[in-house]
Amino acid sequence: MKVLEPNNIAATFRDAVRREISEEHLGINILGILATSDPASVTYADYTRAGCEDVGIRFDLRVTDPGAVSRVLEEVNQERSVHGIFIYYPIWGDARDGELRNRISPMKDVEGLSPYWINKLYGNQRFDDKERKNKAILPCTPLAIIKLLEVTDSYSPYGLPFKGQQITIFNRSEVVGRPLAYMLSNDGARVYSFDIDGGIIVDVSAPGNEPMPVSRAEALSQSDIVITGVPSKHFDRIRADELKPGAVCLNFSSVQNFEPEAREAAALYIPRVGPMTVAMCMRNALQLYRNYHHES
Repeated sequence: MKVLEPNNIAATFRDAVRREISEEHLGINILGILATSDPASVTYADYTRAGCEDVGIRFDLRVTDPGAVSRVLEEVNQERSVHGIFIYYPIWGDARDGELRNRISPMKDVEGLSPYWINKLYGNQRFDDKERKNKAILPCTPLAIIKLLEVTDSYSPYGLPFKGQQITIFNRSEVVGRPLAYMLSNDGARVYSFDIDGGIIVDVSAPGNEPMPVSRAEALSQSDIVITGVPSKHFDRIRADELKPGAVCLNFSSVQNFEPEAREAAALYIPRVGPMTVAMCMRNALQLYRNYHHES
């Protein structure tokens, strides 16, 4: 089994961001809003602070209660000195979290999850201006996954990184799985997307773009890449006998979604993406600053 840890690759991206900020003397300010005691959210806030400090971005964490988040968000959306915003979820753990995400100014949405950017992603609109200078902001974790996969040597027969690839994703959340499926399909992959209700084929080039059902066995037996992000110990973990020989396997869940034998059978196993997600957040923060705040 060949294992690819994300740390060194993430460091390369952080180095590039740090160099640009230092050489051009950019003053980028990021604000995090924390209104939960969820350990994963608190840890993510700590990682964000460390990532910002590492590349030369000023980071301020505003700790508040859930009922005050809307007011705080309204204020910082208008603050010219704030160039990027994080909200650490879950806050309510229901549809209200989505409503908050929808209210972040797109020009300050470091995680790229507001409707403005998600709609551009689903429409495969890669720029935010007619001159095609301002690249659209992409969601951090899906982007991190793609960047990790791009550094492997598994795609050379296909020319482009994902053209001609068949890829299974076990996660169809609006935060990671669904955007990732569209990003990969936009790049030419045939994507099998699974959630608790089963699997569908995501193909943005298909007439009418109607999702077609697919079974787990069919999808896994054909997939060159298998990506899992199921945060449940009750998930039926991927077995070695389900995998296509030579498959690349990536797990971004805090819960292990592959059996040990499946990890051994994989041509390449990527066990986590966390450091890369933070690096992509730093990259997005720099892009937002260049696009919308550099002259302010």
